[in-house]
Amino acid sequence: MTADLRQIVEGVLLVFAALFPIVNPLGGAPIFLAMTSDYAPEERASLAWRITVNAFILLVASVATGTYVLEFFGLSVPVVQVGGGVVVSTLGWRLLQDPSAVDRPSPQAAPQRRNLAFYPLTMPLTVGPGSISVAITIGANHPDSVRSFLINVPAILIGVTLVSATVFVAYRYADRLSRMIGETGMTVLLRLSAFILLCIGVQIVWNGASALLRTLPG
Repeated sequence: MTADLRQIVEGVLLVFAALFPIVNPLGGAPIFLAMTSDYAPEERASLAWRITVNAFILLVASVATGTYVLEFFGLSVPVVQVGGGVVVSTLGWRLLQDPSAVDRPSPQAAPQRRNLAFYPLTMPLTVGPGSISVAITIGANHPDSVRSFLINVPAILIGVTLVSATVFVAYRYADRLSRMIGETGMTVLLRLSAFILLCIGVQIVWNGASALLRTLPG
């Protein structure tokens, strides 16, 4: 294995290891299934694919342009973490109280179903502020040479593709997981996932707030 290929492989592993635990498709699968319980299997598969594509685009865009967008609007990563963490915490709390509390479109509302693919299923459920902040951090080290560019770009694209693929597999076959563990097991898993989502939101808020507090004088 050449040195360049080894660096690409290491970059892929770094991107995957950094994003996968935060994206957490296995934890999001029960919530996805609960919010699409009235969908036909074909519709759920199509929705899973759209979420996968949306997640890939969001992560790649965050890596490529996230720092520039934040600089343009005068925002910092901690501010994004606080604001996004509140959104994630709210979603987790609503799901923890009652999974049906999250609005679901009627069978006739096809445009609303397409909108559901982006909010809240892609953002913030799948790609939330934590994932975006990590992606922005990964992309903060801009390549300083053509060789570095040719190593970093394939590594990032492959790593994000692998993370997105796990999202598709987890969401696409969430119904099989439900059949395996039964209705009671799925209810328990859903509540646990919602609680974890709530905790993730609180942790994101705390990370951002802690960073902001350190900037205060004295």
